[in-house]
Amino acid sequence: MRQEASSAAQDSGRPAPRGLAASTALLFIAAGRTVQRRIERDLAAHKLTLRHIGALGHLAANPDLSYSDLARRAGVTAQSMHATVNRLEELGAVQRQLAGHGHPARLEVTDLGHRLLAHAADTAAALDQELLAGLTDQKRDDLARLLHTIAASARP
Repeated sequence: MRQEASSAAQDSGRPAPRGLAASTALLFIAAGRTVQRRIERDLAAHKLTLRHIGALGHLAANPDLSYSDLARRAGVTAQSMHATVNRLEELGAVQRQLAGHGHPARLEVTDLGHRLLAHAADTAAALDQELLAGLTDQKRDDLARLLHTIAASARP
């Protein structure tokens, strides 16, 4: 991979990066921040953040998750997740279904919530197309496989 990066830099007439500029970890951070800002800018038009979309996605897959479960999956405190879910309720993206006495409420994604998830997926797909436009299908597949491998090995 480093050899490919070096040859790509040489092909562009630029010198190959050295030191910190060649760090894969720092390249991931820089690319991630850029992509995150682009997606969040689009989501902001709907008064949403990636945390909201993450919570919606988890609830769409499993409406029986507790606030603590959602918080653990998002890497935030339960109090922070309460605020996230409250905002989703205010927007009409989530509806709390009260259970019987002594049972936790069930959080269900509404039709609006599903439409917002679909919009976020469309936004991510459009950004993927833009970012990967110069790659062949084989290189896209290779990149996706490598990123999944790296993400899996980076989990605590």
